Amino acid sequence: MIGGVAISLAVLLVLGSGMAHAVWNMLAKSSGNKQLFLFIIYIPTTLMLLPGFMIEIVTANPPMSGYLLLVLSVFIQGGYAYFLSKSLTYGDLSQVYPMMRGISTFLLPFFGVILLNERLSVWGWLGLGLIAIGFFLSSGIFTRKQRFHAAHRVLFYTAAVGFCTMAYVMVDKVNLQHFSPTLLLEISNIGFMLGLAPFIRFGEIRWVSEIKKHGKWLAVGAILSPGSYLLFLFAMSMSPLIYIAPLREIGTVFGTLLGVLLLKEGQGGLRMASAGIIFIGILLVGMLGI
Repeated sequence: MIGGVAISLAVLLVLGSGMAHAVWNMLAKSSGNKQLFLFIIYIPTTLMLLPGFMIEIVTANPPMSGYLLLVLSVFIQGGYAYFLSKSLTYGDLSQVYPMMRGISTFLLPFFGVILLNERLSVWGWLGLGLIAIGFFLSSGIFTRKQRFHAAHRVLFYTAAVGFCTMAYVMVDKVNLQHFSPTLLLEISNIGFMLGLAPFIRFGEIRWVSEIKKHGKWLAVGAILSPGSYLLFLFAMSMSPLIYIAPLREIGTVFGTLLGVLLLKEGQGGLRMASAGIIFIGILLVGMLGI
């Protein structure tokens, strides 16, 4: 009974995580300077978690592999932050968001089959196929109308975001054996900010204008961005990853809706269909793939 309650709670947490993730991506997309916006929203939580992080990192007694994975997580998060800022700068939210979320789910079982001799069920292969179909539909690669096509750099940045997402989820899932969710959140925050820091001009008046212009949205983003991943970390600590990771991708549909309805991006019908196909594929891989 306790196990069932824990899984139910984990499902609720992960659904909230997916929704929150889509919302803060929309806020970043609607901002002027994407990298500055993303950097600023991570400052409050990073400062708040720093004392507890320092205490735990000193008192914890994990194996050396745990510390190495923390360093790896910093690098992965740095790459994730950079590619995300570029993807949101050059691509529409309703186009790139479902693609970047679908890619991470596609890559994990795909490389497991190719490199680790793992097996997928028929449903799993069908799910991978649907994710690929949804990706290509959203990218517009096979359409004749040029206005439907995503630029090559957008596809590259989006694929890189998906790869980084897959990588940091795997690393953090392993490291939950050694560290608390809040410590891993702080590590991800630090890595995220370090990935953006080389592209931020500190001390400029642009900071003041950004805060004045987007102050309330920066405050919302400062809560939702780290909060979305913290919810996911707690969910991972309660339930096997295979049950909850696919459900987080409800954000693919929600993020597309936000882009089409609130940001007034075009091709709403095609992009909603693409996001729905990707989401169904993710559910098949996550729940019936083995």
